[in-house]
Amino acid sequence: MASADEGSSTGSGPSPSGGGRGPAWRADDAAAVVAGDGTVIGWTRGAEALLGYPASEAVGRSAAFLLTGPPDPRRTAAVAAHCRAGAGWSGLLPLRARDGRSLDIDVRASASFTVDGREAFLVSGRELTPHWTMSGSVLDDFLSRSPVGMAVLDPELRYLWINDTLERFGGVPREQRLGRRPGEVLPGTLADPLERLMRQVLATGRAITDYEYLGWSWADPHRRRAYASSFFPLTDARDRRIGIGYMVLDVTDRWNARRLLALVNEAGASIGSTLDVHRTAQELADFAVPRFADYVFVDLLEVPFGGDRPGAVPPAEGDRPAMRRAGMRSVREGCPESVVRIGEPVDFVPPPHDAHFLLDGDPVLLPVLDPDSHGWTVEQPERAARLREFGLHSLISVPMRARDTVLGLTTFMRSQNPVPFDEDDVAPARELVARAAVCVDNARRYTREHTAALVLQQSLLPHTLRGGTALDVASSYLPADAKDGVGGDWFDVIPLSGARVGLVIGDVVGHGIGAAATMGRLRTAVQTLADMDLPPDELLARLDDLVLRLSEEEPVTGPAERGGTTVVGATCLYAVYDPASGCCTMARAGHPPPVVVTPDGAVSFPDLPSGPPLGLGGLPFESLEIRLAEGSLLGLYTDGLVGGADKDVENGMDRLALAVSRVGLPLEDLCPAVVKELLPVPQPDDIALLLARTHVLSPDHLVSWDVPVDPAAVGEVRAKVARQLEVWGIAELSMTTELIVSELVTNAIRYASGPVRLRLLFQSALTCEVSDASNTSPRLRHARTTDEGGRGLFLVAQLAHRWGTRYTDRGKIIWAEQPLP
Repeated sequence: MASADEGSSTGSGPSPSGGGRGPAWRADDAAAVVAGDGTVIGWTRGAEALLGYPASEAVGRSAAFLLTGPPDPRRTAAVAAHCRAGAGWSGLLPLRARDGRSLDIDVRASASFTVDGREAFLVSGRELTPHWTMSGSVLDDFLSRSPVGMAVLDPELRYLWINDTLERFGGVPREQRLGRRPGEVLPGTLADPLERLMRQVLATGRAITDYEYLGWSWADPHRRRAYASSFFPLTDARDRRIGIGYMVLDVTDRWNARRLLALVNEAGASIGSTLDVHRTAQELADFAVPRFADYVFVDLLEVPFGGDRPGAVPPAEGDRPAMRRAGMRSVREGCPESVVRIGEPVDFVPPPHDAHFLLDGDPVLLPVLDPDSHGWTVEQPERAARLREFGLHSLISVPMRARDTVLGLTTFMRSQNPVPFDEDDVAPARELVARAAVCVDNARRYTREHTAALVLQQSLLPHTLRGGTALDVASSYLPADAKDGVGGDWFDVIPLSGARVGLVIGDVVGHGIGAAATMGRLRTAVQTLADMDLPPDELLARLDDLVLRLSEEEPVTGPAERGGTTVVGATCLYAVYDPASGCCTMARAGHPPPVVVTPDGAVSFPDLPSGPPLGLGGLPFESLEIRLAEGSLLGLYTDGLVGGADKDVENGMDRLALAVSRVGLPLEDLCPAVVKELLPVPQPDDIALLLARTHVLSPDHLVSWDVPVDPAAVGEVRAKVARQLEVWGIAELSMTTELIVSELVTNAIRYASGPVRLRLLFQSALTCEVSDASNTSPRLRHARTTDEGGRGLFLVAQLAHRWGTRYTDRGKIIWAEQPLP
């Protein structure tokens, strides 16, 4: 580029000092292209900004309209001849702006060239201001002190000139560079690519801009810097390439920002892959080594402070935090630098800090880690010894916080990497820990909620199953995979009157605490309805009505927005087994059918009418009665057991049939074996399996008599009962049993219609049943002192352990149960 006084002229002739190089064109100049006949054929936005004429008004007109005075043909011809000779021209011209102002413009015209076969000149200019004219010393000072490193090299790539900035970038004195190639003064790994690019520019004549690379300076050899370089050819008047122009800009801050963004994005894909607190902590340590540090450990507070724990007491001054090592990683196998292992308690904070350092939340940077300073040797002698042994020389400790909750502390150290941490490394460390902290807090909150839901569900499921003498029962419950949450599968075994047993299993849609709570509501409702001795189809109809009422209580926003669940769509199967007859009556509401295994190993799925899921309403439920031989196996299960990974229910039922057909295996072993065989790994849905092996009541433990509809028959019936109790060896129950039988039979004769029948069942309890053809249910009332009657059922309720009424197709049965002595 020519100096400020080169090529400038205010006279009428061409400049005599152009030196054959022509005027320099600057990127911010106004520019136009003028044809050889003076017509404007190109107009830039810079020209429009300077003079005010848009391109539509300038292109196609003679350039003379821009002059403030009449054109000078002789001067114009001289300038054109000078430009055709390849020298270019510069001078001061007064030009008229669109608003009428006269502007003094420093005009420069290029050597002529051809555009589409037409001679043309590039004319550029800018308004002459007092700041535009610069002396040579100003320009020299600008080049020398520019924040951009500059150099000129000859065709042999030897330094001819460098400015102060480039000398500072490399840390190599100017005297050691001039006359030498970059490869002679810079490391080969840094100089070889630069020389290759320079030779490419010399060979092609095309500039290379914004080439970024990582380097360093002899002044600070341990600190990595980022540079952006541009290379362009230098040519003489004959267009011969006489050298290379070289410009360097320090872009370390920009590179660090990109590195931080890339590091955080990469961390987002590597940290928090599971909802497990310790796994997330370990993923943070694994990611940071060796990308960022040589040794990383993550310590989590045993009791997080703040956030959702407003009652937590802040640590006292000087206290050490109670933490536990959750994850660590080192470039050395086995983390020999560590004083504690994963899972062990730790109270580490960098001296001289205490637990309040975690509350403040600001990272601690120790560029030079001296074990003999800050009390390391006194407070933590074992750690100080490890610092010396493994050369740990730099440290960053970042408190782990998320949602105003202090979770722990992450510490980064360097040993094999000789570059110490500096202020630029604090931001990446903080971002990595912040990203991991959110994942740890999410995992912690999920683990707590999942544990609470699991505890709630297990507390709502039956702890013991009582099949009495009618059934041997066993169950298995397998929660869903942790990431999917606890579901709403449930089951129950309900003792009923007359030695009968109710079996129920159900599945509530959704997961989480809401599903577990809903399951508890349904289980309670089924127990209440079963205690009323309702047949299975009627019980499901009542349960369906209950679910409809519960669904009406749901707010308009819907359960998904509350994080809860709904009971609409829940399924249920209810079965009642009677050991006296060996019959099992069952009905289902959208639930899979039960599996039945006969004593000889034959497996079948009863063709039980499906029925709609609970909560739809308006559709009936149908019952099916089947007879089960002594020793038959009845299995109730939820769809998660047969769904499997392939979601093929039919294949799952075939696998279930094969698994439950193992003859001779005890129920306590068969139940978990079936679950393990069908579901070897955790599934996204929880499962429940209830197995029951049937027993038939021995005829010796069951007697019944028809009772004449005559009050005189009561005495004879009492005598028969007394004799039967002596046969069974429970004569001590004769007095209470006779009173119960007397009251029940008398009420049936007096208030009901015949026939009347008395039945005694002797199994785990003694049950008296009186049946009649009436559908009128007796009610217990408290007689007044002046009443002569009305105390019958009151006496029965006092003498019996349980009593009640159940209805049959032929009337009703009033029963009373007494525990055996």
